[in-house]
Amino acid sequence: MADGSVLLCDKPAGKTSHDIVLAVRRERGGEKVGHAGTLDPFATGLLLLLIGRATRLQRFLVELPKTYVARARFGWRSSTGDPDGELRETGRAPDSLELPTGTVRQRVPMTSAVRVGGERLYRKAHRGETVETPEREIEVYRAELLSDDAKGAEYEIECSAGTYIRTLIETLDDAYCAELRRTAIGPFQVDKAGRELTLDQVAELVPTTAEALR
Repeated sequence: MADGSVLLCDKPAGKTSHDIVLAVRRERGGEKVGHAGTLDPFATGLLLLLIGRATRLQRFLVELPKTYVARARFGWRSSTGDPDGELRETGRAPDSLELPTGTVRQRVPMTSAVRVGGERLYRKAHRGETVETPEREIEVYRAELLSDDAKGAEYEIECSAGTYIRTLIETLDDAYCAELRRTAIGPFQVDKAGRELTLDQVAELVPTTAEALR
């Protein structure tokens, strides 16, 4: 397999996933570049960039489970569930620090890139519109409390594709997701950021991707 690769990138805060794609595309002289799952601008961590023929692998890689480290801030609520929204102080701490696990139903937030009526929800939200958003079933395999204090708590969360971590944090009430870092996508780890994998190497890690390249 040739003419393609998967680049592991550690996305910084303040950049969109599309910003990173455009930068790499420019660096590579206009070569075809995509990604396997967005990160919000405030979030950091692992972004899989698909270069050349690797763009055919998107549907396989997007569906891999994800691992995140998330910081919840207590005593505040956010209109978007993250630091980019309108913040309102409540002064209350959550009654419980336990996050839901197993099969969980989530309503897609207005800030998501999901299309409703042919348009991405975040575009509607930017105009101040609100619509009924779809609900989804997701899986939270693990939600481990790493640390906590009076101001907030840090969690490591392993979940299925399509999970909105900020929506999960909002189940605590009087809390929002202040920091979010994606540390893994399936077998790919953020501590290997900067590594560029050939299509053969990707197929060894995710055997189903070999089907898309035949």
